[in-house]
Amino acid sequence: MPEGGRVQQKKEAPLRSDAQRNRERILEVALAELTCSADAPLSAIAKKAGVGQGTFYRNFPNREALVLEIYRYEMQQVADTAAQLLRTRAPDEALREWMDRLAQFAMAKAGMAEAIRKATSAPGSPAKPGHEPVTAAAALLLDANESAGTIRPGVTPDDFILAIAGLWQIDPHGDWQPRAARLLDLVMDGLRTGARGR
Repeated sequence: MPEGGRVQQKKEAPLRSDAQRNRERILEVALAELTCSADAPLSAIAKKAGVGQGTFYRNFPNREALVLEIYRYEMQQVADTAAQLLRTRAPDEALREWMDRLAQFAMAKAGMAEAIRKATSAPGSPAKPGHEPVTAAAALLLDANESAGTIRPGVTPDDFILAIAGLWQIDPHGDWQPRAARLLDLVMDGLRTGARGR
């Protein structure tokens, strides 16, 4: 019996990386499809992702689970970018570039707003995930900038989120990039006013 257990573990190991790739491929396709239509058929998403129905439903047993996982996954991707940018850029450049990534997330989220609303509005539905990863990433970037003297002291993550809240008012179906860039440049100028290093 122990031998059988060891053999089974050896067989499962390669499947884990395949399963992870399948899961990520499903999430990428689902983001694009559900942004276009909140009612995109799950079977069409599975087909475009190149996975069978069984694989799809093992990962995401229902539409709600898929929608909420896309939201969590995309938010975590944006949050993880903060530390990556700080390793390769000056703190103020990292913050401004991260703001652009956050704008892209906001526009994708706005495109999926109907799917998210449907996934969380029925009685007994799971709650919409909180934005703690994004808040933590903002805190990391703000702390690095305050330490470097590139932004005014005392800006909290809540201050920052409120300052950029206008992103969620921009129409994601229009030419949103110039409007978002202008808004974020204004926010960045405000953050720099009163910085010790200026």
